[in-house]
Amino acid sequence: MRAVPVDENMAVIKKVGVIGAGQMGNGIAHVAAVAGFDVVLNDVSGDRLKSGMATINGNLSRQVAKNVITEDVKAKALGRIALTETLEGLADCDLVIETAVEKEEVKRKLFHDLCAVLKPEALIASNTSSISITRLASTTDRPERFIGIHFMNPVPLMELVELIRGIATDDFTFEAAKEFVNALGKQVAVSEDFPAFIVNRILLPMINEAIYTLYEGVGNVEAIDAAMKLGAHHPMGPLELADFIGLDTCLSIMQVLHEGLADSKYRPCPLLVKYVEAGWLGRKTQRGFYDYRGAKPVPTR
Repeated sequence: MRAVPVDENMAVIKKVGVIGAGQMGNGIAHVAAVAGFDVVLNDVSGDRLKSGMATINGNLSRQVAKNVITEDVKAKALGRIALTETLEGLADCDLVIETAVEKEEVKRKLFHDLCAVLKPEALIASNTSSISITRLASTTDRPERFIGIHFMNPVPLMELVELIRGIATDDFTFEAAKEFVNALGKQVAVSEDFPAFIVNRILLPMINEAIYTLYEGVGNVEAIDAAMKLGAHHPMGPLELADFIGLDTCLSIMQVLHEGLADSKYRPCPLLVKYVEAGWLGRKTQRGFYDYRGAKPVPTR
């Protein structure tokens, strides 16, 4: 069993709770289990838990096929993951990482309910991609033990994790989080607690500008994505990437930037708003800037 010391007066991190079995949550559960931590994966939906475990199993199998891990590592990792549909199932975790939808009111309620069942010395982290860590921490009974641990998607493949301290985050919480991320084999980038942190502060305005470029008729979907793939060597075009991230998440981050920094350059493109209102959220709903319902993706504009 993997263990990360918090400090000499506190328990070590042995058991990690993950709230949310979606693409970020199951990815975090995957890498933590492979690294030797016991994991409790939580979701209110039993179907999402089953789907999350199926994704973890499939991704582990891919890693075995590519000789990244062995069958033995895969089997042991799967054996370390327990499932729960209640927050009470996280009661004995040493660290709990929240990966709920990027809506502050949802996260605030989750943390309020989680604190009621969590042991006093446990650490809490949010995987938020944009929301103030200081503000989220203030809704808990332990702001000094609260930190932002922002993984990149897809978690098993991406090397970077952003660590964000809130104004109240203690040194031991920061050091424990850093040790935990290092134990996963990831690289740490430390960000100040500003809207959208580092990666999304740079990435999302680029995506939003690509959507404006489409909205204003400068180029169509294929031309814009080809331009950035071939002209800037981006592995994915910005509109394809927006679909991968989820257009609702893109919109949420742009809204956080626009409201938090009060600068018109962060105004979400009206076309992005329209797609979200239509429920065309990208890959997860089969339609966004591309239609994924056929054999190959087809641009929708």
